[in-house]
Amino acid sequence: RALSTDGKRLYFLDAERGVLGRGSLRSVPIDDTGTPSEVLSADVLDYALTPNGKRLMIVRTPPPAVPGAGPAARAGEILLIDAGPKLPGEPAALARAQVRWADWQLAVDPRSEWRQLFAEAWRLHRDYFFDAGMNGTDWAAVRRVHEALLPRVTDRLELAELMAQMVTAVGALHSQVVNPDVRSAPGPVFPAGLGARFTKVADGFRVDQVFRSDPELPSAASPLRMAQVVAGDVITAINGRSSSDVPALSELLRGQEGRQVLLNLKSSGGVERKAVAVPVSLVRDNELRVGDWEWGLAEQARSKSEGRIGYLRLRAMGPQDISTFAREFYSHLGREGIVIDVRSNNGGNIDSWVLAVLQRRAWAFWQPRMPEGTTPYSNMQQAFRGHVAVLIDSQTYSDGETFAEGIRRLGLGTLIGTRTAGAGVWLTDGNSLVDNGRMRAAENAVFGLDGSWLIERGGVVPDIEVDLPPRATAAGADAQLDAAVAHLLQRIAAQPLVVPKPPPYARPFTPR
Repeated sequence: RALSTDGKRLYFLDAERGVLGRGSLRSVPIDDTGTPSEVLSADVLDYALTPNGKRLMIVRTPPPAVPGAGPAARAGEILLIDAGPKLPGEPAALARAQVRWADWQLAVDPRSEWRQLFAEAWRLHRDYFFDAGMNGTDWAAVRRVHEALLPRVTDRLELAELMAQMVTAVGALHSQVVNPDVRSAPGPVFPAGLGARFTKVADGFRVDQVFRSDPELPSAASPLRMAQVVAGDVITAINGRSSSDVPALSELLRGQEGRQVLLNLKSSGGVERKAVAVPVSLVRDNELRVGDWEWGLAEQARSKSEGRIGYLRLRAMGPQDISTFAREFYSHLGREGIVIDVRSNNGGNIDSWVLAVLQRRAWAFWQPRMPEGTTPYSNMQQAFRGHVAVLIDSQTYSDGETFAEGIRRLGLGTLIGTRTAGAGVWLTDGNSLVDNGRMRAAENAVFGLDGSWLIERGGVVPDIEVDLPPRATAAGADAQLDAAVAHLLQRIAAQPLVVPKPPPYARPFTPR
């Protein structure tokens, strides 16, 4: 990306897709000799040529954070050099090319900056919102009402709250305020987790359940599973500190993320032993908890259908979820049905890719000779021939909703659950403010071939509405999954998955 030229060379940034701040600035001479491109500098965030093409500015990413280092050590590097294929070779020349900006101190009047940020946020929404009529609101009047409260603002987060109140006037779910970079205390200490559920007992904390995970991903297992701790074991101490005296196990795990801790354990039979575990962050601990829930749902789908129906969940619609889909979906190609769960899916932008995979259709089959009795297989690689059910709920949001609407409009499956959130106007997320805050504007509305607006405000209504009874759900039941499995079994019975048999061989072979 970022191709430019000084008339003699082409300059461009080369980076792995999705990796921020780790690109290289490369150049290649404009000639017909096939000279390969050369790396001018690594770790480049951005660059620019002067209009006459003689000087080059390079902005390099800051080095990794060092605990206790000041702002100057965390600043990026700006170089001003003559345009060419290489950086200055001499250390002294390279030092002269550096712009010393890390120690700059700028005086800012916060209240003046807040007024400017407020006005800019209002203008950005006026200019980027998908409906120039601002959904029927008097946007100038909305500004006057909220601008009158500016003198009461005492910090940047209060300003964000005021802007958030202002933007609610247009009533669009993708019109949001994103907080800026704010100061934080150096070296905050957070609790960590062990990937399990516990109950407080007299001796400490009894392990009720170690969270399950895919056995094919051993590195993603719970810390206690890696330490071979099982349900029924009691953690009596961590790093020599008794656990019987603390109200929560997290008291003993503060600041222990990624560090080995020594666990004193007592088995259900009273046998004492020790084990070493490596706690994870609370974010990762919650991911393990969700993963255990997903693993349980997959087991339910398999057991209730006697292995005929598979299950996969997409937590969101981002790069990691592409990996999840690829790993899980293709392993279910031989099943007669599949449940795709997008409940609480918070969106992204991979709906078209997933829908394209689901649209593959088998139209011909290959029949190998050997070994004897080999089942024919589809010529359309990785085409799923079974029935599809998609679970949705009120927390299905943004691209999760677009995926669900695509399932219906393309006739790919049945939607089961409750009405989705209703965030159907997408955005580019490019309207940043000067302090890295953002006034997100709902920019791109979507409509169908029939000329109707889709999703926004109304959400996606399921084909089969099934709510979750609170008491039964708290006890571990999932009425929506049960309904999906029952529906798929009915579809399988009505339209069974049939593998065609090859025709008899003719002599001589005469294809049509």
